[in-house]
Amino acid sequence: MGTSRRALGDTRHSTEQYQLTLWRYGLKKEFVAMLSWFDEHGPLATEQITPDGDYSQTGVDWNRHGYPSSHVQQFVTAPSRSGLYYLWARTPSGNTFSFPWVVSPPEPQARIAVLASTNTWNAYNNFGGRSNYINPGGLQPAPTVNARLDLERYTSQKGPWSIPDSAFKPLAFERPEPGNHIFDNSPWTESSITDSIQGRLQCGQAPAEWRLLGWLEREQFDYDYYAEAQLHDGTLPLQRYSVLIISLHPEYWTREMFNKVEHWVHEEGGRLIYLGGNGVNCEVLLERNTMRCISHEDKTDPCARHESRMHRTHEPEARLLGVAFTDPGAMTSAPYRVIDPEHWVFRKTGLHKGDLFGEKSLHERVPGGASGHETDKITPSSPPSLQHVAKGINPEDGGADMVYFEQDKGAVFSVGSITWVCSLFPDKHVSRITRNVIERFLE
Repeated sequence: MGTSRRALGDTRHSTEQYQLTLWRYGLKKEFVAMLSWFDEHGPLATEQITPDGDYSQTGVDWNRHGYPSSHVQQFVTAPSRSGLYYLWARTPSGNTFSFPWVVSPPEPQARIAVLASTNTWNAYNNFGGRSNYINPGGLQPAPTVNARLDLERYTSQKGPWSIPDSAFKPLAFERPEPGNHIFDNSPWTESSITDSIQGRLQCGQAPAEWRLLGWLEREQFDYDYYAEAQLHDGTLPLQRYSVLIISLHPEYWTREMFNKVEHWVHEEGGRLIYLGGNGVNCEVLLERNTMRCISHEDKTDPCARHESRMHRTHEPEARLLGVAFTDPGAMTSAPYRVIDPEHWVFRKTGLHKGDLFGEKSLHERVPGGASGHETDKITPSSPPSLQHVAKGINPEDGGADMVYFEQDKGAVFSVGSITWVCSLFPDKHVSRITRNVIERFLE
């Protein structure tokens, strides 16, 4: 555990300097600023070092270890324009690493708010040896030699959910996020927003969410961008927006987030667009720059009657979203089939009953269509006013249910699929349907 003097990275091949630049990721990658070349007098002095102990719980405490000089500053002022930014570090030998930065407006500038799934990014981040899926109850007493033989995720029949709720330890947000790195040799390459999405985690995190932001800009919809912690603490003034878009894989929400959005839809006429899958499925706590999971269903309990982990501790997410994740169809992808061609969501698509759409996708991990990776379906808790307009044709009846319903003063549209956003650029029908919903909700 005592690794306070261990530098991050492979020091056998490291260089003693790196360049840091800032880029904005919208319809096009835009160069914002060259921040600096960082180097120091001592060998490998620019390598970050980590504190003692389990810093997956406390954070790595950047810029506070080994920086006695007040002249060495590595802080950046946020750009004035809201959006997804990436900081890129590059060494002279060509090694690179990138990490996302959610920049929100000081005051609302648009009618649409887009929420980055930052809680999910953190839940899957195993930097420091822990995530919500690897050693969730704390670091093991001995280093992992072979994951399949050493980690409880693989040695227990219950996988990572073998511990009770109270045993889940905090996960710090202040850690590097390898799962959000974009696989370019450098940000100056010719890679495009229309390229397929590389990487296991990248297909469900910021690099894939980038596709939604670029699509919004292509379609000329103005938006403001927020982290989920800002919805939780009220920094996101929800009442000043007409539309809220959550996308891709917003799996982990706090109770405060759930209640605020539910109130906004029911009482303030908010329009919620859910362009994701397995969303709002598990309750977490946000405390002092950390997140702690508090709900994991015990599937061995024969008396369990909950639709999800969120249902077990708070409310079923199907009441808010219209749909909820179930196992059938997981890790498959397929097109959707039209159920109700007269519904306004299909305006200008030319689709008829039984037609397939959403056959093209940029999702490399689970290719095959807009209904996929993890899919949500109608449940007994879904609102009675729900309109079922399309369904994925995934095997085992595991296709995502596309639904629309009006709820008191507000309205909700859900696609129930992680891969939907990855089909916005290559599939004209997915693009048109999404545009129809946003235009309708902005009226």
